[in-house]
Parts: sequence; C-alpha cells; structure tokens
Amino acid sequence: MNIGKRLQELRKLHGLSQRELAARAGLTNGTISLIEQNKTSPSVASLKSLLDAIPMSIAEFFAIIEEEERATYFYGVDEFIEIAPQSGGSAVSLRQLGDASTHALQILDETYPAGADTGPELLTHAGEEAGIVTTGEIEITVADQVKVLREGEGYLFDSRLPHRFRNISDTTCRIISACTPPTF
Repeated sequence: MNIGKRLQELRKLHGLSQRELAARAGLTNGTISLIEQNKTSPSVASLKSLLDAIPMSIAEFFAIIEEEERATYFYGVDEFIEIAPQSGGSAVSLRQLGDASTHALQILDETYPAGADTGPELLTHAGEEAGIVTTGEIEITVADQVKVLREGEGYLFDSRLPHRFRNISDTTCRIISACTPPTF
C-alpha cells in the first residue's frame, strides 16, 4: 500500500491542507509533505495522531475492499495486512488478520525487534486490548504503570488509557493481540 498517497487522498477528501492536518495532529507540515511523498514513514504513534485528526482508525486506513462475493474465513501468512508502515531493522511490525473494519474484533501479529518502540507519544484509542507475549519480552506502559512482560505473560486494558510498547531487550519480541472494537 502507498501510505503517502492514501494519506494525501484522505486529507484532500476531508478538505484539509497539509498545514491544517499538521496542526490538528501536532506535527509539522514538512513532516506531512515528506510522508505524502513517501520520503519518510510515520511511527505508529504519528500515524495514529494523523488519523485521529481526520478522524479515522488505523484499521479503517488499511482496510482492503474485498471484491469477492464469497466471505473469507482463512488467511495465509502472506495475506495479513501490515499496518505499521515503518521500515528498517528496528521497525515495529503490526500485521492485521483480515479487514478489521468489517468486524467487531481486530487481531494483530506484532513484532518488536530489539530497541523497537511504538513511539515516544503514548497511544490512546477507544476500546479494549489484550495480548500474550509469544516470544521475547516487552516493556508496556499503561497510564502510570510500567511492566516488563515475558513469554507466556499477557495484558488486558482499556485502550483509552495512554499506553506504549517498547522492546528494551536485545532480542525480538512477538505478541498476538486483540482490540475490540477495531479502533486502532
């Protein structure tokens, strides 16, 4: 998916200039311009801020319109939708199962390489989220609580609370998570 082009189309559809969108999202218009030209990739937190300013969820942003008449129930590894448009070895990967905009539940396969982070800004969105660490460990901040979770441990919280995920270890962390409704 061309993240920059999609963002530009949505911005124009909502009658926003780059400056207006930047002001609403707390970013610079130069940053918006670079993203729209695909010269930089936004962090998960920055993309969330941009979409909140439109307003739209990340699930809606990455929704694929299924042209098939037949419902899809099963997905191969290569059919997940990457919703963390970062690049590089320390980039967070958030792979969504199916089109969450047509369901009441969003399932993610999350990968956090060593040093990866959802961004310095704490995330907030409507709903609840839960997950289980399947490999490695992750530091999770929820409101005023910080905890390092290891393989087999999990979390469940109200997503309206400010939160952040950060891999402070030297190994990759993987989490299978769910969010309901799919507002992330």
